[in-house]
Amino acid sequence: MATAIEKDRYSNSDEKIEDGNAVSQPNINRTRLEDMPDPDAGLSSEERAAIDRKLLWRLDLKLIPWLSFLYLISFLDRTNIGNAKIDGLQEDLGMTDGQYNASLTIFFVSYALFEPLTNILLKKLRPSIFLPIIMVWWGICMTTMGLVHNYAGLMTARWWLGVAEAGLFPGVNYYLSCWYRRSEFGIRAAIFFSAAALAGSFGGLLAAAIAQMDGIGGKRGWAWIFILEGLATILVGMASYWMVHDFPDTATFLSPSDRQRVLRRLKADKQASASHESFKMTYFYASVLDWKTWAFAVIYMGCDGSLYAFSLFLPTIIRGLGYTSTTANLLSVPPYALAAIVTVGIGWLADRTRQRGWCNIGVSVFGIVGFAMLLGSETPGVQYAGTFLGAVGIYPCIANTISWASNNVEGVYKRGVTLGFVIGWGNLNGVVASNIYRGRDKPRFLLGHGVVLAYLVLFLFGGSVVTRWLLVKENGKRVRGERDVWVEGKGEEEVEMLGDKRPDFIYTL
Repeated sequence: MATAIEKDRYSNSDEKIEDGNAVSQPNINRTRLEDMPDPDAGLSSEERAAIDRKLLWRLDLKLIPWLSFLYLISFLDRTNIGNAKIDGLQEDLGMTDGQYNASLTIFFVSYALFEPLTNILLKKLRPSIFLPIIMVWWGICMTTMGLVHNYAGLMTARWWLGVAEAGLFPGVNYYLSCWYRRSEFGIRAAIFFSAAALAGSFGGLLAAAIAQMDGIGGKRGWAWIFILEGLATILVGMASYWMVHDFPDTATFLSPSDRQRVLRRLKADKQASASHESFKMTYFYASVLDWKTWAFAVIYMGCDGSLYAFSLFLPTIIRGLGYTSTTANLLSVPPYALAAIVTVGIGWLADRTRQRGWCNIGVSVFGIVGFAMLLGSETPGVQYAGTFLGAVGIYPCIANTISWASNNVEGVYKRGVTLGFVIGWGNLNGVVASNIYRGRDKPRFLLGHGVVLAYLVLFLFGGSVVTRWLLVKENGKRVRGERDVWVEGKGEEEVEMLGDKRPDFIYTL
């Protein structure tokens, strides 16, 4: 019978890493920590800590800046249609309000449908291949959006934009979770996602500048927004082949000793997501049948549905307060800038306290108050202040929810599938978000504000409260030994296959 103490002592690996040679790595799933090569054997704890700090800093510099830049471009490309709208897109293409909303909706349909599959492709193709391919693809789609002449052309371009972009956000979050300990992941995910808020801020400034090209080459200003940003995306996608690195066990920017250190760090944290492992449908069903997958999907639905409503329509909301299109684009900058700062701050706080649930609950209150102000007041100043609180109450919860879900799912493919489902379901709610701010409802947009408020209260706030309570109950059962029966009579590999269902795996609250 295997006990909770014995579960971390199993080893089925015959392979070793030989210092100085890029040979096969040990299977971190089946190798106990003490049997893994230790390049720092014999060093004091202080010396080990110093080496670990340098390694972590090196990982941060190599991974985070470029990946954040990619997401900035991604979010800019999916939401710049809101800036293009107030510069004449809808009128020039002869679209009704319903057709414009449909062009927003179709992106989220394809985006959400393909997200659950993308992490499997990322693992099979390698990040340095997969990410550049999808970036060049969506850059081409974005460029064609500036060349369309009618509603049908815009719908086609938006559909394929959703397909191409589907792999970035879940892929990068999964990828980062394969490099960092659970207590280190949150701040990195927050920095990565803060690029979305910066995209909103930068996007308003960029759109205001590009729109001044109106008439050049016979193209309207809104068309140049799509064309120039699309071409820039293609160039960045090509450069990403050299800038994106693969998983820890094969990353070429690390020495063999550093690769060993990264794998040992993950093993010590009871993670195995950096290992080579073949895909099996068992991992897919483990994710689908896990209540946490759907609990986190509900929470993410609350913040992601709100996010898209906010980001797609903020310029329109501000213009409804009586400002011109250029001024509305510029006034959309400050709420995003504040959201970026708070997102990183909450990521740091959640890592330090390991209380991601309480962070979600507390931050969501700001969003609830913000949209209550938008819903209940006719004063432009109060409504504009409400957009600040709305941004602060939504953006930090996106990164924190993904970190929370990632922390509580273990296994190479199970985590990838789970993040795909969570993020895919959240993005599917963009279908709702893109249809609730109707032209006939301006300038108050009572329906839109009311739906977002309901999302924040029921799904983000309420879902976070319920999920945290369930995780507390489960941790209590594991600490008391009530789950040890799950490993009775199981062999070494069977115990490791349990992943986060191992009785010694304590959930992050």
